[in-house]
Amino acid sequence: MERVYLSQEGYEKMVQELEYLKKVKRREISSAIEQARLLGDLKENAEYHAAKEAASHNEGRIQDLEDKLSRAEIVDGSTLSADSVCFGVMVKLKDLESDEEIEYNLVGNEEADPVAGKISISSPVGKALLGHKVNEVVKIEVPAGILEYKIISISR
Repeated sequence: MERVYLSQEGYEKMVQELEYLKKVKRREISSAIEQARLLGDLKENAEYHAAKEAASHNEGRIQDLEDKLSRAEIVDGSTLSADSVCFGVMVKLKDLESDEEIEYNLVGNEEADPVAGKISISSPVGKALLGHKVNEVVKIEVPAGILEYKIISISR
């Protein structure tokens, strides 16, 4: 079984989501199913079918979270060296083509959120950056072509 790498924050967020889905969302959906049953014939009852579908999605997400949490390995980035790019660091890059500076936080797959600047260590950019140090130039092959970045800084 493949490990799921998470920061402490990411682990706690998943646990909170699981608790919400089990304790709050299940009750809401159960109530919606009961209300829909009161409306009559279940074969043509759109509310009932929608509530049953929501229940199915909720249970699927619960199973997914339980599986991932059972395989979770919490990585404490503060104990790792910031000499080179690794899990949990904030890396500042300079795009050598556009001179634009960008900043990424390297996280596990479950915490990745590119819009928020969090990229997975298993993404093409994340993989290519791992192990490199400040002032190194990294060429990264992505579906859109080849990116060339210089590492400006690495921090926790």
